[in-house]
Amino acid sequence: QVQLVESGGGLVQAGGSLRLSCAASGRTFSRYTMAWFRQAPGEERAFVAAISPNTSSREYADSVKGRFTISRDNAKNTVFLQMNSLKPEDTAVYYCAAERSYGSTLYRTPVLYDSWGQGTQVTVSS
Repeated sequence: QVQLVESGGGLVQAGGSLRLSCAASGRTFSRYTMAWFRQAPGEERAFVAAISPNTSSREYADSVKGRFTISRDNAKNTVFLQMNSLKPEDTAVYYCAAERSYGSTLYRTPVLYDSWGQGTQVTVSS
């Protein structure tokens, strides 16, 4: 497992941008699929985006496609989520997650991820 720490959340107006970062510990970061999930009050944790260990594959939830971009820097053990054109419905706690990758599938199910960060709050005002 890896230890994950998110940062970069905050309050932003609709239409604005934020960049979330997730720093990982350990020397095997480059072997992990990384993902972002979010959870709004009273809702289940939902998939946002995922990226393969070598960055060759990325997937996005339909609700964020074209607005959010996931990326990673394996040399710095960090994954990012650039969020543009933010909407009030993007308001949630955003979580970084890691899955030890043995194949090419990018999972969207939270239970399949091994490690989680503590979350960072993103609030988008209208």
